[in-house]
Amino acid sequence: MAKPVVLIAEELSPATVEALGPDFDVRNVDGTDRPALLEALKTAQAVLIRSATQMDAEAIAAGSNLVVIARAGVGLDNVDIKAATQAGVMVVNAPTSNVISAAELAIGHILSLARHIPEANASMKRGEWKRSKFTGVELYEKTIGIVGLGRIGALVAERLAGFGVTLIAFDPFVPPARAQQLGVQMVDMDELMRRSDFITIHIPKTPETTGLIGAKEFALAKPELRIVNASRGGIIDEAALADALAAGTIAGAGLDVFVSEPPVGSPLLDIATLQATPHLGASTDEAQEKAGIAVAKSTRLALSGELVPDAVNVAGGVIHASVRPGLSLMEKLGQVFAGLAQHAIAAIDVEVRGEIAAHDVSVLKLAALKGVFSAISNDQVSYVNAPLLAEQRGVAVRLVTEGVSDEYRNLLTIRGTLVDGSQISVAGTLTGAKQAEKIVGINGFEVEVPMAEHFIVMIYTDRPGIVAVYGREFGAHDINIAGMQIARQRLGGEALSVLTVDSRVSDDVLDRVAAEIDATMMKAIEVVEL
Repeated sequence: MAKPVVLIAEELSPATVEALGPDFDVRNVDGTDRPALLEALKTAQAVLIRSATQMDAEAIAAGSNLVVIARAGVGLDNVDIKAATQAGVMVVNAPTSNVISAAELAIGHILSLARHIPEANASMKRGEWKRSKFTGVELYEKTIGIVGLGRIGALVAERLAGFGVTLIAFDPFVPPARAQQLGVQMVDMDELMRRSDFITIHIPKTPETTGLIGAKEFALAKPELRIVNASRGGIIDEAALADALAAGTIAGAGLDVFVSEPPVGSPLLDIATLQATPHLGASTDEAQEKAGIAVAKSTRLALSGELVPDAVNVAGGVIHASVRPGLSLMEKLGQVFAGLAQHAIAAIDVEVRGEIAAHDVSVLKLAALKGVFSAISNDQVSYVNAPLLAEQRGVAVRLVTEGVSDEYRNLLTIRGTLVDGSQISVAGTLTGAKQAEKIVGINGFEVEVPMAEHFIVMIYTDRPGIVAVYGREFGAHDINIAGMQIARQRLGGEALSVLTVDSRVSDDVLDRVAAEIDATMMKAIEVVEL
């Protein structure tokens, strides 16, 4: 019997091939040679790639026998996950392979900023001996602020504790008990900016976190502040950072990531107090080898039909054809749910009502959790590790099913309680022959809004003239409203407006509109294909 064909499309470590074992017909192809790749995929059951090989819809279609696409690394920008899911092809990566490397790089940046190591090294190699010029500071008894206490942020906290520092952190989605275990005091963002001598960033890039640290935040900082970003480009407003460094508002910065990579022409590169590295977070021998071995093991599991812990788009077991269309919708509802949350989440109920409840719908609970935690966690979230992330954060999760849905053929709802006792919910359904995804309920208000990429959700007291106010403000800032729906439960009571817009809305605009209409909630939510 012929062995399954495993195609290696990029250079991987010998340990990767060794981890695959002797049970496969291992073949090599240059993944950047498009015709050769498409031809080789015709007979492959698995393909192992890094970042150069594009596994788009065309490549996935060429691989009619593909069972699994394995990315030896964390990012999946070069894999069309939606096309893979539609084709029934599993996508796996190595989400934990670089966590230690990334944490250590952040600490390396902190130490280098404290002691001027790169500048002193360059000076020495120019034949200079300028000890007094490179007088630095100790970490001992300094306050270090950690933005994001996910897996990497926690590793950084554990390692920095040995330096005798005070650790504070900002992460609205981490329960206080978890922070206490790490010896970290939770604070709000303004307090973190005011108190920190060093700041290190470890959060995902979302609409809420893009530009999280800008001119307003730098104005709060000590002049001795040194800030490090080895997470995602754009979380620090680069123009505001350049201004703060040039003016001496803060003492220094270390960046491993940029909005555009490489950052050609960036004014930051001309500033002496900026320390830059070319996105080296995962660039260690150990991280690369861990990634290769991890995906080799996942490939073995996938081809033997077993549960694959690092699968990002499917779970173990057969998913009924009636249930599968709900996966994407539930993931998106999870992102909307996370966007509505104004505090850490205490409990989540995933409700499935209607005809599909007659089948095994447990995978929809996993999809909901994946959507929620993909929006709030810096970790790579899969159907397999999402329940673990909920457990780590102390989030109670329950699946509720009911065979009858009064208004819709099937209704999917995520309902949750936040740590302050407040409750939020979002409901959706699939309609028509094309199974169009719609949001049909938010926080108890009935709406019917097509799923979109950019939403604005507002709650305010129902009264005349409100639409004119926010319509004028958004128009003045070139925000085009593509669709709008308003719901209320009684005349003169609370009203909810849901807008779909064509572009992201800045926090400044949202704050201005919220103040003008006296909104009790104003949220911009971005929904992406996971």
